[in-house]
Amino acid sequence: MTYKETLDYLYAQLPMFTRVGSSAYKANLDNTIALCNLLDNPQHKFKTIHVGGTNGKGSTSHMLAAILQIAGYKTGLYTSPHLKDFRERIRINGQMISEQDVVDFVDHYKNDFETINPSFFEMTVALAFDLFAREQVDIAVIEVGLGGRLDSTNIITPEASVITNIGWDHMNILGDTLQLIAGEKAGIIKPGIPVVIGEYQPEVADIFIEKAKQEASPITFASEEWEVESEVKGKRLKVKGDNRSEFLDVVVFPLKSSRTTHYLQLDLPGTYQLKNIKTVLCAVDELRAKGFIITDEHIQTALRQVKVLTGLRGRWETLSTSPLTICDTGHNPEGIQEVLKNIANVTYNRLHFVIGMVNDKDSSKVLAMLPKDAVYYFCKPDIPRGLEAESLKEKAESFGLLGDAYLSVQAALVAAQNAAADGDLVFVGGSTFVVAEVV
Repeated sequence: MTYKETLDYLYAQLPMFTRVGSSAYKANLDNTIALCNLLDNPQHKFKTIHVGGTNGKGSTSHMLAAILQIAGYKTGLYTSPHLKDFRERIRINGQMISEQDVVDFVDHYKNDFETINPSFFEMTVALAFDLFAREQVDIAVIEVGLGGRLDSTNIITPEASVITNIGWDHMNILGDTLQLIAGEKAGIIKPGIPVVIGEYQPEVADIFIEKAKQEASPITFASEEWEVESEVKGKRLKVKGDNRSEFLDVVVFPLKSSRTTHYLQLDLPGTYQLKNIKTVLCAVDELRAKGFIITDEHIQTALRQVKVLTGLRGRWETLSTSPLTICDTGHNPEGIQEVLKNIANVTYNRLHFVIGMVNDKDSSKVLAMLPKDAVYYFCKPDIPRGLEAESLKEKAESFGLLGDAYLSVQAALVAAQNAAADGDLVFVGGSTFVVAEVV
């Protein structure tokens, strides 16, 4: 098969969570174990760091991969979902897996897929582990897909486990309380393996502390180790040729004397990265304790160019300066709260909000948070799970959010940009899959 035919086969044959939702989620590790047994258990042939949590795990994973890469380690990176190209999920030193590697893997194991019947995600995890083993990476940063305890990635024994935070997402699968969600996320804590928790959240901290105690795992809360100060460089964008970028200047102060102060400049300008950077620094400490040679200069150099090194997109990303158009993948209540903080840091006259959502999540919490004085452009992301634009518009109206429905994300974006006057801001978000159609 060609690469396109291979992808079409995968999308048609393997249940894909991003397209169909919870029916694609396998609540056990059986298929992943069967696939990895078939591949001679590649996950045991390289070192890993495991990154979970509700928000920030993608940014954290990419920052860690960038640091390891700059420190001279051949670094694998597995993340999900992808925005534009399936191959974004699997990278080595920032380079996506080749189309031929995808084709060869599927062609070789297609008959086994029909016996094992894996999900799309299970197959992708096996493909990543197989490539990382064959290419002999020094370490791979592995992002959890959903939850933790029963996630397909949870068959690794990492150098360290990282859980960024706990928030309201995938409640239909993980549980309808933060405590239940935390219990699922805590499932990546392994016997004797250090764990870094990004945020100390009083309502769930004891769940992590107890799980770490059960597993005899050293536990660190990053928010208790570091204090961060920052200043966004101006309210407007800094344009350097075709590379539109706004850096976040950060000073990270240790709350304990054994650490040094870091003066950093991040090319990921969303203010929510202030939380993630604490998590990243604590994870680096754990890697150093395991013998990885990572200097403060490596950290500084890497964090200035995470997007270049790893290909990360969609995190408070500027799409246009005329009119100023920004997108972000934040999509649950905690993510939207961070988006709104970032919008508040921008000087604008009127906000034009292009928004789409998926149909298997409760949108009420998000809609209740959004500003009523913005103009809304409702759209449906082009996936089966996409919530119809008219349905979203109707529900949003009950929260006092007014605007029109459009036939596509692109149509909504064009309408917003055409309507925006000088000094207005166009924001695009509400779902990762909306952002995927504009980056």
